[in-house]
Amino acid sequence: MYRFLLSVRWIGFAVFVIVLAAVCTRLGFWQIHRLEHRLDQNKIITTHLKAQPVDLAKVLSTGDTVDDESEFTRVRATGTYDVEHQVTVKFSTRDGAPGVDVVTPFVLSSGEAVLVDRGWQESENTVARPNVPAPPSGEVTITGWLRQNNGATGDAILPIKGQIRAISSVGFAKSVPYDLLGGYLNLRSEDPAPAKKLAAEPEPERGQGPHFFYALQWWFFALLAVVGYFWFARSEAKERRNPTRIDGFARTE
Repeated sequence: MYRFLLSVRWIGFAVFVIVLAAVCTRLGFWQIHRLEHRLDQNKIITTHLKAQPVDLAKVLSTGDTVDDESEFTRVRATGTYDVEHQVTVKFSTRDGAPGVDVVTPFVLSSGEAVLVDRGWQESENTVARPNVPAPPSGEVTITGWLRQNNGATGDAILPIKGQIRAISSVGFAKSVPYDLLGGYLNLRSEDPAPAKKLAAEPEPERGQGPHFFYALQWWFFALLAVVGYFWFARSEAKERRNPTRIDGFARTE
């Protein structure tokens, strides 16, 4: 009754279903792996944010990169802000409001510097270089948490007319006269305090995200492909047992 499944058409259909189900199943497990990675990262972030700040020089040196293990480590450093090379990050929205993040190089006593995201200010995106509060002058002690460079490339990370679209020490390094440490800092405190503070970056969201439900969706698609194959096979088998007449001829194959 199901000998028609050995036809070229149905064998091709079966191969397609097998491949589709395998891909969907693999994508489901990929989402589970992403969930596991996110949960592990949440634990690391929570541990870092609960710890006391450590000297920046102890966790980051020239040539080092900020990775998943070191991101959000709380650090402190003493130096001076280089306002001359300060930039704003365009299109940085908060709660739907347009604005900019203010990034200022922070020069350390070693002569090296680290980029500091001093915070966010509401501003129309049409403003080329909005007025932003000045940082404290002279020697300043800051605390913040380490962040990885944005993965953007090209013009997005190059300071152009005092603006950038994404924060990266890689792109910024070409525009300053000193060595930059990898990554950047999200500012948390300054001593002495500035005359006017910018809105600090909020703590990272540490939920599970949608990965588990995405995994269920992919596995559902895999199951749907397999069930669909057998449903179509059963439907054709019924038609072959009970052929209908088309234009006066019995439908047979």
